Amino acid sequence: MNLRQLSQFIALAETGNFHRAAAQLHMAQPPLSISIRKLEAEVGSALFERTSTGVFLTPAGEAMLADARAALMHVDKCRQAVRDARDGEGGRLRLGFIGSATYDLMPRLIPSLRERYPNISLEFDEATTSEILAGLRSGELDMGLSRYPVLEESGCVFVPMDRDDFMLAVNARSPLAARDQIALSEAAREPFIMYPRDKVPSLSALAHMRCESSGFTPQVAQEAMQVQTIMSLVASGLGVGLVAGVSRLVQPRGVKCLRLTDNPPGFHVGIALARAAGTPSRLIERVIQHALHFREGSLLP
Repeated sequence: MNLRQLSQFIALAETGNFHRAAAQLHMAQPPLSISIRKLEAEVGSALFERTSTGVFLTPAGEAMLADARAALMHVDKCRQAVRDARDGEGGRLRLGFIGSATYDLMPRLIPSLRERYPNISLEFDEATTSEILAGLRSGELDMGLSRYPVLEESGCVFVPMDRDDFMLAVNARSPLAARDQIALSEAAREPFIMYPRDKVPSLSALAHMRCESSGFTPQVAQEAMQVQTIMSLVASGLGVGLVAGVSRLVQPRGVKCLRLTDNPPGFHVGIALARAAGTPSRLIERVIQHALHFREGSLLP
């Protein structure tokens, strides 16, 4: 049994006539009759009842028709999947993301990507920036939404997506919470909850650089990797923390985020779309192109 025979079987079942089926298939009638006979011999049962007025499906033919149509449909889907993968219109994309990307960027970016490329199968993996970059280098991830800038050697290419600034998360019962903004230098004597250097080296370095730019070395009372954990520790009264400004969207009860007034010129933190260095696949090129249009707020062609 082959796909050509299945197509012939379906055409004959739908037309009910060898002559019309042969014309539809652009072939002569005798080869069609021979092919159907071979198909019946292979499945071990007559599929059609021949009469003087045409042909009709036998019960065995009725039983086969739906699966024959499904088989050809799946073949068409296979062909389309190959074309989509070749052209970057489909395939699997493994995307790593940092937790703070879920606060604002991903809920805006991912739906637009799904709408533009519905045949791309997205697989998500939450991780730290260091883990995402390692996954890109090893090939376990295709792309990632990582913290940016990255101060460590990464072997990756970055497309900045969101530019942000640090804010100071303080306990809502602290005297500092009476304010909406503060110079970070004014919090120099506060205990800080900071990012661990071994787990999130770039973000840790950025937070320490930010403090040093305001003239002090932070007194580290506790370390935590995730923004939500830092917020919870701040709410528990263990200290203050530097968090990306987007974190104010998810600040828990008991925490207030203060805007910093002494930001150094050109100092920012944000999120970038990362990929491994080298020539990207057509799929990755498509996603980057979409992300650039998305970032600029322009309509996709």
